[in-house]
Amino acid sequence: MTTTTGNERNEAGTMSPHTQLIQMAMGHWVSQIVYLAAKLDLADHLAESRKSADELAGVTGTHPPSLFRLMRTLAHLGILDQDGTNRFGLTPLGEALKKGAAGSARATVLTVASEWWVRGFAHLEYSVETGKSGFEKSLGMPIFEWLARNQQEASMFSETMVGFHGEEPPAVAAAYDFSDLPIIIDVGGATGNLLSAILGRYPRSRGILYDLPHVVRDAPGLLQARGCAGRVSIESGNFFEQVPSGGDAYLLSHIIHDWSEDQCLMILGNCRSAMKPGSRLLIIEMVLPSNGQPNPGKMLDLTMLVGPGGRERPESENATILSRAGLRLTRVVPTESAVSIVEAVLA
Repeated sequence: MTTTTGNERNEAGTMSPHTQLIQMAMGHWVSQIVYLAAKLDLADHLAESRKSADELAGVTGTHPPSLFRLMRTLAHLGILDQDGTNRFGLTPLGEALKKGAAGSARATVLTVASEWWVRGFAHLEYSVETGKSGFEKSLGMPIFEWLARNQQEASMFSETMVGFHGEEPPAVAAAYDFSDLPIIIDVGGATGNLLSAILGRYPRSRGILYDLPHVVRDAPGLLQARGCAGRVSIESGNFFEQVPSGGDAYLLSHIIHDWSEDQCLMILGNCRSAMKPGSRLLIIEMVLPSNGQPNPGKMLDLTMLVGPGGRERPESENATILSRAGLRLTRVVPTESAVSIVEAVLA
């Protein structure tokens, strides 16, 4: 069996098209290698000192020669560093894979490269053929219902969202002026990652974090660590039924893209019912360009198709669905991250 090394270049010095395609197809090799490194806690085992595969085999429950081959490959990927005595240490990439490291890379890897996630994404063809969720076909139920029944995976998923959207909260807080919005309600705000970033920049505002009971369970720890626990009320509930009333701003961060059109209208309708004159609804998502320009939202859009069954939208489609819910799109505010802020008011 032969594999491309990724070094095949054309006369211009760039990677040839067929090599690029082959590397794309081999991407799942890398994800499974990094996943196993995270699952075996290799970064934490190497946090204090360099170690050999023989030294780590016992604590990781692995076959020493095979663990060496894994670690050697991780060194090739730049995650570990291998010296002349075949002892390994952490590179900056490896440091980021430790438990509790900034950016939540470990949790994100353990989710998006996990067996249940990969198995769901394997049904992409089914989703393209039918328009239905491949994850639902794989799990036997909608993904959020499955997470509600699997608490460990749900907690990991919440941390994954912190890692996946890590650059967005400070970018949103910097791009939008929240100074005249005393009460900010984060609808479906999970553990409060976005809300805490906004409150950290706007000390006179207070927040309400609203999500399902099993989701907000992990919020107090994050809010306490961010120093804003005293300014946030945590309320549990279902945004398909109602949302807290009286807010000056309602945040929907990566919520609308998860659901079908009818479900989105239910969420938006409940927000509209809770809003008062002057309230603003802020949808934080990747707004797709209307042309063929590359955009990370296009990859996320396919993930929404095969995952929960939702979609990413261009500005025009956001305006349409908001109008159907009795809201009016007023502007789209770009941020320094991949997301934009879609602002709407009562129509």
